Amino acid sequence: MSQSVSAFLEDQYNEAMSIVGSNGTITSRLNEEEKELLEMILQYSESAKGVLTVFITSIVYKILHPEQDIRNHQDGIPNGYSGRTFDTKNITPFLKRCKFPAMAESGWLTRSLEQKVPYDKNYTGAINPLTLKVSFLLMLDNVQNGGNCKEYLSFIFQGLIIKRNQHTIDLAKPTTLSINTILGILDQHFHSSYKAEGASRLPVLAFYATYGCLISELKRFEKKVLLPIESHTSADSRSGRIGDIEIIDENKRAFEAVEVKHGIAISLQLVLDAYTKFQTTPVNRYYILSTAPQPEKEEWDKIQAEIQRIKNVHGCQLIVNGIMPSLKYYLRLLDNTFEFIDKYVNLLENDTALKFEHKERWNKIISELK
Repeated sequence: MSQSVSAFLEDQYNEAMSIVGSNGTITSRLNEEEKELLEMILQYSESAKGVLTVFITSIVYKILHPEQDIRNHQDGIPNGYSGRTFDTKNITPFLKRCKFPAMAESGWLTRSLEQKVPYDKNYTGAINPLTLKVSFLLMLDNVQNGGNCKEYLSFIFQGLIIKRNQHTIDLAKPTTLSINTILGILDQHFHSSYKAEGASRLPVLAFYATYGCLISELKRFEKKVLLPIESHTSADSRSGRIGDIEIIDENKRAFEAVEVKHGIAISLQLVLDAYTKFQTTPVNRYYILSTAPQPEKEEWDKIQAEIQRIKNVHGCQLIVNGIMPSLKYYLRLLDNTFEFIDKYVNLLENDTALKFEHKERWNKIISELK
């Protein structure tokens, strides 16, 4: 097939977009059994991104290379092909561009899918739940044995588009809230029960929003620059960052940084790890903030001793504290707390680590204010 993989995916995506339109329903000529199996894959598209990615990879590869048995998903399997390579190069980047659920690099980077045996009905990988595993393997059998692959792909793309559209939500931006009310809202937002991952990102966004306000208000930050917030999946070691939030001086050197921990107690090891990240920089202040309670006295005393040692050796003022007390202190420094709300909501709307339920929860909390 002369058409490039990228162009093929784009064509199929655009066709699915036109079919969905504003109806919000999937249109398909598939039989009811096939629809039910595909609906199962869509149902778990967020929590089982690997299964979704591998399934789409298999369909697309089968369409472009009809001679290949796509159940033989590794080069090391007789008559196999490298599904992971094809995915990494084509499918996962496409899913990310479309804002569909996607793995960081490849759907094959999960133990349940990387076993070196064919994806036949005897596949032993621990794909959970069992209903998803059964649907996945039955659909791959259909793909291999004459199923309408383009219809399968259209069904999946339509379903993902509908799900994505549902995630688009206008977020409330209340005005003239007291600091205590804002703190109560944030506390609820951080600690609500969520099914999807991403809640640990919320306090990071809150602190980034406060720094977005303070950078132009405090003399301490005159001529300083707040660096853009990084992706939730970016490791500090790879990016060169020393914290979740970082401010640099006029010479582009580290000036202040914040590391935010959600549900993880501050420990001596966390302090040591932080020092490893910033010890070769001239950073002036470094905060480690956590939603978890303060550790026991013995551990706390060790932490304080290490903080003093770092001060003596490096000069950096390392501060460990709770997230809510720190936010309360920062918010009191602001001239207008609505600026914080505005920035926080904008971050909620645009951060790719957050899911629909995190945004929906924000609106629900605001709607229940008294």
